[in-house]
Amino acid sequence: MHISELDVTNLERGRKDACWLDVSPRVEGGHWQLPLLTVTGSQPGPTLVVFAGIHGDEYEGVEAIPRIAEQVDPAHLHGTLLMVPVCNMAAYATATRNSPIDGLNLARVFPGSETGTLTQCIAHWLTLKFISAADFFIDLHSAGVVGDIPTLAGYLHSDEDVGQRSLAAARIFGAPVLWGHPPPVPPGRTISTAIDLGVPCLYTEAAGAGRAHPEDVDCFTRGVLNVMHHLDMLTGDPAAVPPPQHLVGDGNMDEVMSAPFAGYFRPHVELLQEVKTGQLVGTVHDPLGSVLAELHAERDGIVIMRRGVHRVHSGDGLIHLTNRADE
Repeated sequence: MHISELDVTNLERGRKDACWLDVSPRVEGGHWQLPLLTVTGSQPGPTLVVFAGIHGDEYEGVEAIPRIAEQVDPAHLHGTLLMVPVCNMAAYATATRNSPIDGLNLARVFPGSETGTLTQCIAHWLTLKFISAADFFIDLHSAGVVGDIPTLAGYLHSDEDVGQRSLAAARIFGAPVLWGHPPPVPPGRTISTAIDLGVPCLYTEAAGAGRAHPEDVDCFTRGVLNVMHHLDMLTGDPAAVPPPQHLVGDGNMDEVMSAPFAGYFRPHVELLQEVKTGQLVGTVHDPLGSVLAELHAERDGIVIMRRGVHRVHSGDGLIHLTNRADE
């Protein structure tokens, strides 16, 4: 079935299904496709949409989504669960962040274009068929191969209704770090599109490094189920979770401390370490060990991201700082 024919508001109730949706023709024949897992409850209720694999080198959500589908019984579900475990099959096939077909980053082109390139077309259909139909939206990300980020749930940090509903669900999700982003969220993201549509949402990050660490898969699986309890899609209480470390910052990983020269990056700080203005946070070396550049913190903050791959090119992002929330 072509994705244009999908009507998620008219799915048969009380079922669990898996299918492939055609999105765009391939040059060699056939179609680029999206995998879809659906669980429709025996009773009506909210629609929860969950994405993973927006980037092709992030695997925690890819593994968590089938586990979630397996655990949800349609007979005990109120509402509809729609999950796309791999949103970017071209990048997934090559284990890359961006699509090898058009070079674009799917997480920067939402809401997309029906007549655009493959990546823009995928963003269009994901927006039209899923995000716009959601009562709540979750995007499961991690740091991929290059970065290193603590396991966290990110949300819109706002007093508006969509922000407060996003925060409530992000707390219930149960990640050890909660990271709020004051508006406006940078454009092109799934969550910026959801917010523009008035859909409360959250996203995740985790260590990644090209692997699905069991503790992060467990966190993501439990987190989605917790949100379903929170939305009254499932009966009973969410699983108990410890209070998170609560941080607030812009969340824009495109604007971070970057490498002034190519070389070998040696971090001098740990994730979630508190640093002061002027503190040495990293150095770039040549193969003989000579220091090519020192990186110093431009302000006080907490390390929310550091580069995990040591080999760097000029302009590669190395360190990002954020702030502690005032609670």
